[in-house]
Amino acid sequence: MLAGIGSWLGAFQAGAAEAVAAPAPAILILGDSLSAEYGLKRGSGWVALLTQRLQRERIAARVVNASISGETTSGGRTRLPALLKQHRPRFVVIELGANDALRGLPLRSSRENLSTMVAAAQAQGAQVVLVGMQMPPNYGKRYSEDFARLFQDVAKAQKCAWVPFFLKGVADRPDARDWFQHDGIHPLEKAHPIMLDNVWGALKPLLLGRQSRT
Repeated sequence: MLAGIGSWLGAFQAGAAEAVAAPAPAILILGDSLSAEYGLKRGSGWVALLTQRLQRERIAARVVNASISGETTSGGRTRLPALLKQHRPRFVVIELGANDALRGLPLRSSRENLSTMVAAAQAQGAQVVLVGMQMPPNYGKRYSEDFARLFQDVAKAQKCAWVPFFLKGVADRPDARDWFQHDGIHPLEKAHPIMLDNVWGALKPLLLGRQSRT
């Protein structure tokens, strides 16, 4: 009898230790310079602020920032399979597309790349947040409208959560120029809490198990 109890207790303790040692689910951020803290001091960008918010709200998750300045949807599509295999994320935030537009790349290719990335992440069991961007009208009214709409189209087709405009509350404010670095492209540090709020609205329901609807 004592041997049986000892065996049961040992198995219970081993299971408890394994549970304690299990890492928190990963949130993989696949983005460009807007997520890679370009021109900012380390730890001040929205991704770093996300880690702080998770801690403050006592949500067990760890952030893996795989963002690279200058990244395109094509580059993200190439890198994603290895990142999924390495980190096994439960959540994937895709913040890509702006560099495609800045380079005038075909929107058809951008749409295909984003769709492929979302599908790849979902196939690995991850929930996805697709972060939408918009371009100023000087890129051409038709191009700007089509670019903004492609994120919604992909999100609806792939049934994933999405953020309509990553820079809402920053790029569309009357004093927007005062919120960007000298290049007029990359937001200042003070803009990043707003950028986080925009993503958080789509990400938090997934983290808490409440599926976001597109």
